[in-house]
Amino acid sequence: MSNTKNKDLFAPLKNLQFIDRDLVKPNDYNPNKVLEKNLKLLMESILNNGFCFPIVIRPDYTIIDGFHRWCVSGREPLKTMLGNKIPVVIVAHENATDDMAGTVTFNRARGTHLLEPMENIVKKLLAEGLTVDEISKKIGMSREEIFRLSKIDRETFLKMLTSRGEQTFSEARRVIRG
Repeated sequence: MSNTKNKDLFAPLKNLQFIDRDLVKPNDYNPNKVLEKNLKLLMESILNNGFCFPIVIRPDYTIIDGFHRWCVSGREPLKTMLGNKIPVVIVAHENATDDMAGTVTFNRARGTHLLEPMENIVKKLLAEGLTVDEISKKIGMSREEIFRLSKIDRETFLKMLTSRGEQTFSEARRVIRG
């Protein structure tokens, strides 16, 4: 391992660039696979929140981290909205093993969602008046997942799905707050 005592950890971000996405290429060792529904969720996230995380590349433009962001950036409407550009930072490791380790550690460091905080988020979104379908689209969950996290009884939940207008929201607020 190289000497990290005087290393500028902000160096990659200081050199943030916007480049043509077609210059970038995937690596041949990424162990992380994402389902199509999660790629759609990633696209939804970029459309709603903007492109918040740059793609990490080697000096030869091979991806270290951000393969899935790169993939969806080539899909419409993102490709047109982004002007076929993507934000990148270049990381020049001393060797290929550090590139591979970077890919794995970026993926593994992202963590997982804990049950109780996710339940609280779903309950809060319902209490704020979002429909089950709106929540499903915004956070990429199936109706069944939302049902389980909401802790609402099945009959009330089914009524929420079939009701229209303010009653759906009022009932959700009543059940969650009551």
